[in-house]
Amino acid sequence: MSTENEGTEVPADPTAPSAPATPPAPTTPPPAAPPAAQPTGQVPQQPEEAPRAQQPAAPSGADETTRIQPPLPPAPPAAAPAPAPVPSVPASAPYAPVHAPEHAAAAAGGGGWPPAPPTVPAWGEPVPALPADQSAPRRRTGGLVAAVLVAALVAGGIGGGIGYWAAQREDGGTASTTVSSGDAPASFKREPGTVAAVAAKALPSVVTIRAKSGGVQGEGGTGTGFVYDREGHIVTNNHVVASAAEGGTLSATFSDGRTYDAEVVGRAEGYDVAVIKLKKAPKGLKPLPLGDSDKVAVGDSTIAIGAPFGLSNTVTTGIISAKNRPVASGDGGGSNSYMSALQTDASINPGNSGGPLLDAAGAVIGINSAIQSTGGSYGQSQAGSIGLGFAIPVNQAKAVAEQLIKTGKPVYPVIGATVNMNDKGEGARIAEQGAGGTDAVTPSGPAAKAGLRPGDVITAFGDHPIDSGPSLISEIWTHKPGDSVKITYERDGKTATTTVILGERTGDS
Repeated sequence: MSTENEGTEVPADPTAPSAPATPPAPTTPPPAAPPAAQPTGQVPQQPEEAPRAQQPAAPSGADETTRIQPPLPPAPPAAAPAPAPVPSVPASAPYAPVHAPEHAAAAAGGGGWPPAPPTVPAWGEPVPALPADQSAPRRRTGGLVAAVLVAALVAGGIGGGIGYWAAQREDGGTASTTVSSGDAPASFKREPGTVAAVAAKALPSVVTIRAKSGGVQGEGGTGTGFVYDREGHIVTNNHVVASAAEGGTLSATFSDGRTYDAEVVGRAEGYDVAVIKLKKAPKGLKPLPLGDSDKVAVGDSTIAIGAPFGLSNTVTTGIISAKNRPVASGDGGGSNSYMSALQTDASINPGNSGGPLLDAAGAVIGINSAIQSTGGSYGQSQAGSIGLGFAIPVNQAKAVAEQLIKTGKPVYPVIGATVNMNDKGEGARIAEQGAGGTDAVTPSGPAAKAGLRPGDVITAFGDHPIDSGPSLISEIWTHKPGDSVKITYERDGKTATTTVILGERTGDS
């Protein structure tokens, strides 16, 4: 019996056979003498029995590894009853020896058979203390160590099984911890005014224009334009469509891939503005809203849309770097255009020409037309962007486009004087003689009526300073015929002012 439960009430084993009322008597021969009492702390010997059917052997070493607690004093014996007849036990009856050292020790103390059970406190009562001369029994640790080892092995097996199960699930499953775009919050929205929102709204109204000349070589190029009205008019640069103006072909492709044939409505070489029209304009066209270029301020955000080097639907951003930049650009055909341009650092390259320059609200404030090339000249060379782009102010472009749609021909304001286009830094000097030997100041023209003479140097036109002939023409073309403008000029070292009423000229020839 193990000592692990000493001091704690142990319920009787319901499966153990009950002890007989009287000790079994051997059939033959009877015991020679009753066993003598054993010394305290030793196990009393059982009476020898005559040979009979083989009994189950007790486990080897069971009693050697168990320390036996000295028996408690038995209860006072009652009057011994008369011995009853001892029944014989058949050899075939099952018998399991009861290994109860406590009972054997009690029998050795002189009690009857079976001896009185040791006094055990009722359930829940305090356990009686051991006598002072008896040391506390030493608990057996072998069983505890074995139990710990078994628990560790079981836990290890369970853990290994769980790990194998998880690995099998991961190998055979499709679950992944990678975050995909589908995990982005569904509430994410691009607020109005962001570049993405402005571009998404404007792109469907921007087209890529492909022009091809009618000659044998079929020369042409790629540019950009934007929807001007619902009738299918597209505004762009003159130099984008110039090659197809005489018998060539034009096409306009929208951002969704739809392509339409187009034809030239009118061109203005001096302004570098042209209007084309889709031959079979689709319904539902959305014109881009037009802003007010006069109210643009340096530092305002800009968005440029175009097809640089043929890359359609390209969006770039920047700011307004400067205003009223006098720019004279050529289309390579010998004609020049002049503009008092908006300067921007938004990336503009060949192919952006004719595309819209938008403000932060998505309104058109200019038409991208020229860049400063590394060679030092303005124009549409194949040099890339260096952050110096120029756009025709939309207020000017709108006036030109309306005129072209109405008449097909441009109308220019003029002062009726020829100025030197090569001098810079001192103003615009009126030439001594006009082209082909004509008068430099047209008789009875606006300049003549304002009192201007050959040799006068115009230093300001309205509120804008003038430093060269191109800058004067650029400022004149921001006005309309019939406008009255104050002019500041120098004559013989003296400064004077006058007012000129602008005339007009129709067409480019």
